[in-house]
Amino acid sequence: MLVIHFIGLAMGLGTSFGFLFLGIASRKMEESEGKKFMMNSFALSTMGHVGLTLLILSGGYLMTPYWSSLGERPMLIAKLSLVLVLAALIGIISSTAKKVKREEPGASMEKVAPLGRLTMLISLAIVILAVLIFR
Repeated sequence: MLVIHFIGLAMGLGTSFGFLFLGIASRKMEESEGKKFMMNSFALSTMGHVGLTLLILSGGYLMTPYWSSLGERPMLIAKLSLVLVLAALIGIISSTAKKVKREEPGASMEKVAPLGRLTMLISLAIVILAVLIFR
C-alpha cells in the first residue's frame, strides 16, 4: 500500500509541477496561442485525479493503526484537514476548467492559475507534515 501511496503522490504532485512549468511555457507564447495551449493541457489533470484517488484510498488503509489515536496527534489532524482542503480545491479547479472548455477562455481561465499554485503549496505542506509525522 505504501508503494501505491507513493505512486499516487508522484502522480498528484507531478501534475502540480507539470502545470506550473506548462504555465511558464504558455506565457512565452502569443496570448491566444498560450490560452489554447493551456486548455489542451487540462488533459493532464486526469493524472492528478487518479493520483489523488490513489492517495486517499491507500492513505485511509495506511492510517489503520493511527485512527484510534487521532485525537492525540494534532499534526496528523492538520495533515488530514489539508487533504480535505486539497480535494475541495481540485474539485473547484476541475469545474472551472470544464467551464473554460465550454466557453471562450476569459476570466474563468485566470481563476485557475492562482488556485493551481495554492494546491501545489498545500500538497507540499501535506508532504512535509507526513514526513514530520511518520519519520
